[in-house]
Amino acid sequence: MALRYFYEELPKLHVVAAGSLLEFAFGKISIPVGRIQYLHIYPMTFFEYLLAIGKKPMAESVLIHPAKVDASIQKMILSALRDYFFVGGMPECVKTMRDSGSMFETFKVQSEILESFQDDFSKYKPRIDPLCLYAVFLNTAKSVGEQIKYSKLNHGHSGQTNRKAFELLAKARIINKIPACDPSGLPLGATANPKKFKSSMLDIGLLQRLCQLPVELELQHQDLLAMFRGKLAEQFVAQELLALQDSSLFYWARDSRGSSAEVDYLFVANGKIYHLEVKSGEGGSLRSLHLMLKKYPDCPRGLVFYNGEHKVLAEQKLEFLPLYSIASIGRQDYIH
Repeated sequence: MALRYFYEELPKLHVVAAGSLLEFAFGKISIPVGRIQYLHIYPMTFFEYLLAIGKKPMAESVLIHPAKVDASIQKMILSALRDYFFVGGMPECVKTMRDSGSMFETFKVQSEILESFQDDFSKYKPRIDPLCLYAVFLNTAKSVGEQIKYSKLNHGHSGQTNRKAFELLAKARIINKIPACDPSGLPLGATANPKKFKSSMLDIGLLQRLCQLPVELELQHQDLLAMFRGKLAEQFVAQELLALQDSSLFYWARDSRGSSAEVDYLFVANGKIYHLEVKSGEGGSLRSLHLMLKKYPDCPRGLVFYNGEHKVLAEQKLEFLPLYSIASIGRQDYIH
């Protein structure tokens, strides 16, 4: 309640209030219009992670169009991205990895963060049962990249109760709701379907720890997109896009009798809508992406993020990009 009076009585004093439950605290008071500025802080991006661990030249290469980056350097960056998949972008985890060089010590910090989340869940009473909240939290993590059905997130409670738990977690920004929409025009949110959506988690490192992935086995995969059945790659792209855009994220899905299609994400740059796919290789039909490019011809081209080097298939309106380069697609010299 004191925030409004700081503005009126001590206007030269800057006051910062921080916390994952801040939205709920504000829900109990009247917000003074024009006196409070919101700033949402995301986990460290892959670019910021590289800077933090002392790999500035590599970090700078991440922001350059991959067509201008030597193939050997692209492979080195993808190798570093493998570690980021497990360290994630929570600052204390990145610091622990930098100082100790130990994944084991980093995992301990991740577990402590997740435990603190669970402790916070008790503060959501009486809005929701903490057990329901945790079950929805865990099963949302396991369902990254899949269309969400509330009834399947937790069999111990009703779909309506699960929906309430999901919305509370989304409000606290521990999870992110990604609705399907019609990309025929802007803004994308105008056609968002509240009943058809998928999700991403706050952080990729916390995701793998929460799901207790067998790290030794997962690290044996040569293809980053094979890890956790491609879920880590989808989480990475969503996490980078949210930090890049600082706004809502959307995807495209079409259901018809005997046929369905889905394109992973939609990205807006310079007033144009780009269609993004996360794929494990350059093979495959990319049927959904081709269908969408045909249905929405105003899209300049489809962007396919995969575990390989940059290449362009101009006749198919496709550009294949190394997975890490999601960080650079919003730059003016990248998309035109």
